Amino acid sequence: MNVAGRAVLLAGATSPSGLTIAQALVAAGARVIGVGRDRGRLDALAAAIGSDAIRVEQASLTDEAEVADLAARLADDDERIDGVVPLVGGWRGGGGLAGQSEEDYRALEGSFTTVRVVSRAFDAALRSSEAGRFAILSSTAVARPLAGGANYAAVKAASEAWTRAVAQGYAKAARDAEQPLHAAAVVLRVRSLDEVIDQVAARIVALWDADAAELNDRIIDVA
Repeated sequence: MNVAGRAVLLAGATSPSGLTIAQALVAAGARVIGVGRDRGRLDALAAAIGSDAIRVEQASLTDEAEVADLAARLADDDERIDGVVPLVGGWRGGGGLAGQSEEDYRALEGSFTTVRVVSRAFDAALRSSEAGRFAILSSTAVARPLAGGANYAAVKAASEAWTRAVAQGYAKAARDAEQPLHAAAVVLRVRSLDEVIDQVAARIVALWDADAAELNDRIIDVA
């Protein structure tokens, strides 16, 4: 198996990393669904990729109702979803532990909310795909959290825990149905996304090259 012909939803696709990942997926033969809040940035993404290779949808990824509406709209259009990759993130830190404000934490928490919301909205779609993949981008800070990045590391750790729970759900559903496992949830850890974005994009494309049972519940360090 590979990613060619599969529909991959990038949640938060209008960032520079979203563009790079979308381009890599399209080059490998996938169809990309790019989701974001800003219509202008979505239109720019579609122009950069090509409207025949990407579908753009406007939604607030922390809004459960909006994401549920998006999932229903895609289902109504017979848009099979084979992959979901949340790309919402950001960094706020520094100042030691005392410098970790609640305002900073709330700003970062939106990325965890997005992971929870989109994983629930597309859970059934990914489990029904013959090769469903859910992958988050996390940080090596989870393994070695620093005082000046405590908010950031805490949010990433929570996102990893949630993703591993998604993986357990996929495995349990397959066991209960007495069927082979077709869906996998994966954590990709990076130190600095900007430095390794090409490797991350290649690793996301390669998620469909491996069997789900080999991938599910894995934490993968990207160089």
